[in-house]
Amino acid sequence: MRVELAEVALEVEDSGGLGPAVLLVHGFPDTHDCWRHQVPALNAAGYRTIAPDLRGFGGSDRPADTAAYAPARSAADLLELLDRLGVGRVHLVGHDWGSGIVQGLAMAAPERVASLSLLSVGHRGALVDAGWEQRALSWYMLLFQHEGVAEEWLLRDGAAHAREFLTEHPDAGRIVERLSEPGALTAALGVYRAGLPPQALFGPEVPLPPLPGPVLGLWSTGDRFLTERAMTGTEKYVAGSWRYERVEGVGHWLQLEAPERVNASLLRFLADHP
Repeated sequence: MRVELAEVALEVEDSGGLGPAVLLVHGFPDTHDCWRHQVPALNAAGYRTIAPDLRGFGGSDRPADTAAYAPARSAADLLELLDRLGVGRVHLVGHDWGSGIVQGLAMAAPERVASLSLLSVGHRGALVDAGWEQRALSWYMLLFQHEGVAEEWLLRDGAAHAREFLTEHPDAGRIVERLSEPGALTAALGVYRAGLPPQALFGPEVPLPPLPGPVLGLWSTGDRFLTERAMTGTEKYVAGSWRYERVEGVGHWLQLEAPERVNASLLRFLADHP
């Protein structure tokens, strides 16, 4: 369904009835479809699932202004979406940029958070604390800052570089086809340009409030973009309980590559924090 908000309209999948609500938030370059293995499992366990396409992705609106893609704007979209759907407290689950965005929502409105599950991406402070090894893996974030250059490079030669970036993604072909639509890639890259300019990675540390617990961190051993330390270091930034689980043998898109293991971890965690 399409939900009209104050600034944008979002495409949203809302399923599972009247049970406790779980908000599932995708990252780059995905849509809500990346949760297709989690939604049935959560619904079967009695949870209501709300899975939106973030602004700039999938069927949701694509604002023209780069500043519109600041993660805080997406976090505000999600809070407004919850209000429109009549949801008070919610379990937050985010992957990649979705993890960063649900962390922003949790910092802004901790009273709305029943639990917080972070897949692949931990707290920004942990990302910075992870040092040169993580900065080397994050090289592409600097490329993505350059509008026009990044788009041309990624889509050149039949999107060869985009396909390489998405090597282990089960939906790589469909994603490349979508990102090749006019304006789609620029919109998707907006979250990097507005949310992670060079000063965020290399400038002085900006103090952030702690994450309200309980928090679950999931990281996969085959992740080409993020070190384990960038997730485990999140514990330092959590006010409340912290649980870390490592998923062996799969890459960055762990919820698609190892759905049974991810589902089991999420369901255990949610059951422990009703």
